[in-house]
Amino acid sequence: MTNLPIADYALLSDCRSAALVSRGGSIDWLCFPRFDGPSVFARLLDEQAGHWSISPTNTHEVSRRYIAETMALETTFHTPTGSVVLVDAMAMGRNERGHDLGIDSPGIVLRSVSCQSGTVEIDFEYAPRFEYGLIYPLLKPIPEGIVARGGADILALSSTVDLAIEGSRAYARFTLHAGEQVNFAVQHRASWETISRMYTQREIAEYLQDTITGWRTWSALHQMYEGPWRDLVHHSGRVLQALMFRPTGAIVAAPTTSLPESVGGERNWDYRFTWIRDACLTLDALWVAACPDEAHWFFSWMAGAVATQIKRGADLQIMFGVGGEHDLSERTLKQLVGWRNSYPVRVGNGAWEQRQIDVYGELLSAVRRLRDQLGGLDDATRSFLVEVANAAAARWQERDQGIWEVRGSRVISFIQSLCVG
Repeated sequence: MTNLPIADYALLSDCRSAALVSRGGSIDWLCFPRFDGPSVFARLLDEQAGHWSISPTNTHEVSRRYIAETMALETTFHTPTGSVVLVDAMAMGRNERGHDLGIDSPGIVLRSVSCQSGTVEIDFEYAPRFEYGLIYPLLKPIPEGIVARGGADILALSSTVDLAIEGSRAYARFTLHAGEQVNFAVQHRASWETISRMYTQREIAEYLQDTITGWRTWSALHQMYEGPWRDLVHHSGRVLQALMFRPTGAIVAAPTTSLPESVGGERNWDYRFTWIRDACLTLDALWVAACPDEAHWFFSWMAGAVATQIKRGADLQIMFGVGGEHDLSERTLKQLVGWRNSYPVRVGNGAWEQRQIDVYGELLSAVRRLRDQLGGLDDATRSFLVEVANAAAARWQERDQGIWEVRGSRVISFIQSLCVG
């Protein structure tokens, strides 16, 4: 499975973390409790690093789509004996609507498989691997499903299907007839927390519908764009929302780590962070997609993250964690072979310590993009932006490490983004 192209995967999100689902119905990437948290499924980077698959035993044709105005995924499998539909989503907080979407996401993955016609045999395999595949958790059967424990994590799988357990793997083969449906939910907790409850079939179905409704209420607030490719622009807005860490407004560059620039290469970086350089383009995209509130949240987070550095005279850091963290120290995960054997696999990103002077201009460009909407800036923020401009004017000809984060190089950085007038 590590050979699948990234285009084979679809994105799920609860605006705190993200999962990647293959066309074959396998969740091969999922981190909890944040985008940059340790994975519980990581087959994307190593065959043995964990997955959760639900698919027919004999698939003839597959089609999929996002349910209209949502980030809930619908995959249709056609087999020689019938067809089934698999619906996947990451749960939002109950009754979260509009701009509150993702405020209190509970850390739950919802999956529902229903038979549309004929009779279809389904293969189910559940193999959680905590801390990027390092920990093979203990799986304990309970009447309502299975609880997996290991290290700092607990996963609770709610299931009415009778599952066999073999080591740290649970599996089953079951048959669905036309009109039948089975629902599953996996919830994450820290090891010191308790699983307050498992979920019934009805509750999972209601939770899934509530999440779909939540996405649609968010989409209903972002319909102002009427230009070319309207549907794609609106969906792009949803994707940016899906990549947003809603508690702060930060938007990650990508939900994954260590996908190589070229197969077998070593430039395999962790992109689950927010780059100041990306800010102007991201704000442009949010504005075009009619997401002004999200643009303000993103800018407010960004200004808060960098403000202290300017005050103490340090270089403006080029990237931050989604919570505003500055230290993104990098390490190599020796237990993973990487996508298509593209080793090493890294978490954290050492580029946070690089000097890249163009970020001053990027930040000021972001301010310019929102200049008509920032009339109510407080004195502290105005003072901060003046200090950014002064620092840019003083440093723009100094040497740095360039805009491409090449390790060990020192080149002159071109600061075209400073041309904001």
